[in-house]
Amino acid sequence: MEIVIIFLVVLGIIVLQGPVIKMYNFLYEKRQYKLFLAQETFYHSIVSRDLKYYNRLSVENQHRFLFRTFLFQKAKKFHYIEVQESAEMPILISATAVQLTFGLEKYQFNFFRDIHVVKHDYHYGFYSRPFEGHVDHSGIYLSWDKFIKGLRGLTPNCNMGLHEMGHALAYVNFISQTEEDKHFKKEWKNFSPVARPIFESMRQGVKNLLDSYAGTNYQEFWAVSVEVFFENPVRMRHDLPELYAAMCTLLRQDPIHLLSINKLAA
Repeated sequence: MEIVIIFLVVLGIIVLQGPVIKMYNFLYEKRQYKLFLAQETFYHSIVSRDLKYYNRLSVENQHRFLFRTFLFQKAKKFHYIEVQESAEMPILISATAVQLTFGLEKYQFNFFRDIHVVKHDYHYGFYSRPFEGHVDHSGIYLSWDKFIKGLRGLTPNCNMGLHEMGHALAYVNFISQTEEDKHFKKEWKNFSPVARPIFESMRQGVKNLLDSYAGTNYQEFWAVSVEVFFENPVRMRHDLPELYAAMCTLLRQDPIHLLSINKLAA
């Protein structure tokens, strides 16, 4: 009898866990929303200055975008290494993550508590070449110098922030599996049959719009594709139409028209 009672208690906890978590998240976001409203104008002033993507959104979606940015920033601890901290840094980094995931339900990359902002390129592990950024179990690392250049369009087809956030999105869905977006994981199965042949052709030396670095491995192919998808969508749709269409479906948004973004809860 005791075993049956224990089983029923455990079963009840499992069944109720989902609704309890949803209720907690709802109440948390409701409280945070009031704090956000007091800072929305400030967030808008920073994001609108550097994110062309944001400026093309409707007023309603700009509001939703900024609230997501606010929540993302609140959930992270930013570390500044040999670089002077400024108010714009965590906001712009958070906004870049939100841009990538704006069509998805899950967007906070909750496995990653820490984001490390480094002044310039840096050395990591036993690699001889310097890194502009990377993602591993200890957090997300970004070179501020390269991040801001990519954000402001000073490096054509390259946006290091989007690149690393692409890695982070794949990490939480496929490696840590801590924040799985059902749509993203489902559509990845349809994305890969389109993307894999292009990647394999690059491994064989075929040139295309994507930087040759995309041929390093499939993870880098994905991250470079993310950069070009947002930085040069018109050219990507022309040169790699199937890949572009697959990414529109995968990320539930079309950077060219911004028509495919679903109205999800912030």
